[in-house]
Amino acid sequence: MIKTKIEVNELKLENKVAIVTGSGQGIGKGIALELAKEGAKVVVSDITQENIDRTVDEIKSFNTNAIGVKADVSNIKEVENLIKKTIEEFGRVDILVNNAGIYPFKPLTEMKEEEWDKVLNVNLKGVFNCTKTVLSDMTKRKSGNIVNIASIAGAVVGYPSLAHYSASKGGVLGFTRSAAIDLAPYNIRVNAIAPGGVETPGTKVAMDDETSKQFIQAIPLKRWGQPIDIAKAVVFLSSDDSDYITGQMLVVDGGLTIQ
Repeated sequence: MIKTKIEVNELKLENKVAIVTGSGQGIGKGIALELAKEGAKVVVSDITQENIDRTVDEIKSFNTNAIGVKADVSNIKEVENLIKKTIEEFGRVDILVNNAGIYPFKPLTEMKEEEWDKVLNVNLKGVFNCTKTVLSDMTKRKSGNIVNIASIAGAVVGYPSLAHYSASKGGVLGFTRSAAIDLAPYNIRVNAIAPGGVETPGTKVAMDDETSKQFIQAIPLKRWGQPIDIAKAVVFLSSDDSDYITGQMLVVDGGLTIQ
């Protein structure tokens, strides 16, 4: 009988340095916590200091290093400060997760220019700001992983009252594909994740109980997604397990868009 050696699972992201935008709550917080559990040093960034502090405290409870940096991703100066503080603290950036986003519901017939601009500035320009700024470090070292959080809205299907959000997330997918080509010579991989319905504080506000039940019935797996579902996909795309994957979008939606 051949005996096989059972090896202890190694941490997938041990000693990697990761920035997660919009990680004060919801999907971003779930991503930050999971990256930390896999050994990464995490920079928690959000626009609300109280939420940042809570996430950082949770990460530190895993005996993993973390710092918080308040930043509005639509503001290039604040993004530059985010990257600067990360490098000052940890010396480099290995992983950037562009998660920060907003999704105010508004019918197109009632949408104002400033409402359109705000969503595009955070959801799409923010991805450009963070990616462009972090490249000064990643291209120099010829190493890095960028994971953009897109959405099935815009990238796969359309939804009412979300024209601005859908446009921004469709743009994130296009950006991901082009950036992957531009950055491949620097050994920087760029991928996207398109979540379906994920149960977060935001979705609980947006949907009443009856609407939520109807939505679940449309999902083949018959449940809401959880932040951990997205976080595990981020870990995969940030690790060596996906070393030959770039420019792709991974849909994580419980089968919602296959019907």
